[in-house]
Amino acid sequence: MRRLLISGLLALLPAAAPAETVLLMAEKSGCYWCAKWHQELGGIYPKTPEGRTAPLLRYELHAASPDADLARTVQYTPTFILVDDGQEVGRIEGYPGEDFFWGMLTSLFLRAEISLDHAS
Repeated sequence: MRRLLISGLLALLPAAAPAETVLLMAEKSGCYWCAKWHQELGGIYPKTPEGRTAPLLRYELHAASPDADLARTVQYTPTFILVDDGQEVGRIEGYPGEDFFWGMLTSLFLRAEISLDHAS
């Protein structure tokens, strides 16, 4: 009976959540480079290995801060912050254009030793 009670209580405890990796995008209304990123990459990003590994979470720069431990305050928009398990592991300040963006983002994943989800 005691074993059954303990098993029942353990079943009620929340399961440990897996580490979550996200790409935060700090933006503000009227930001030309934010709009350019959305125009060039916004539609494709979720379909890429990077987007599957670190889904994009957008937030308004002057609104509530994201639920993450950031290394420093965001000063520029757009700023892309790679967050793994609630901790900033790297960032890209500004949008350097499509070609440079992918290389810089890949570098963030490599430095943080985060494997990309290549499943389609």
